[in-house]
Amino acid sequence: MNFKKVIIYDHKILFNILDELKENFQLSIVYVDKKNIHETKKVDGDNLIISKSIQNEFKNNLVLDKNPIKLGKLIELINLKLIKEKFISQSDIPIGLYKLNLNSRKISRNNTVTDLTEREINLIIFLRDSPVAVKIDTLQKEVWDYGAKLETHTVETHIYRLRKKIKDIFGDDHFILSSKEGYSIK
Repeated sequence: MNFKKVIIYDHKILFNILDELKENFQLSIVYVDKKNIHETKKVDGDNLIISKSIQNEFKNNLVLDKNPIKLGKLIELINLKLIKEKFISQSDIPIGLYKLNLNSRKISRNNTVTDLTEREINLIIFLRDSPVAVKIDTLQKEVWDYGAKLETHTVETHIYRLRKKIKDIFGDDHFILSSKEGYSIK
């Protein structure tokens, strides 16, 4: 997630300071108060809200409740919040009806979650990113780093176990599809 704006909520002095320094942030900085806060709620996910107290109605809220604060510390807090949100958003990868979290090594659908191994994650991502079905020898070479001539059932075994895990946890028989062209993810 890349924030579109930093919104300063009901803290005019902070807004004035950051407005003077906005070229250092490469972000748009906007001031809102209690009168026009309803407009901010419509686009909360795209914004970082900085306020004096916790604003539970906002998802991305940075609270500055200790004053005074050194300018360097303020910039550090803003940068940390932006980096953290970017890291979190980049770790979630959509896979059809599922969400794959690279940081936690979990795949989820609705409120159901299961753990994955590093190899399962690599296999899922490779199949998802492939525009066509992938043959076993390609998976051996690209995901397992084996030679194409090597005779092994490693790929089939991993796919069988992953399919079983997805079926047992999510009830999905069609997560990894197979055809004469190879394997694919819907």
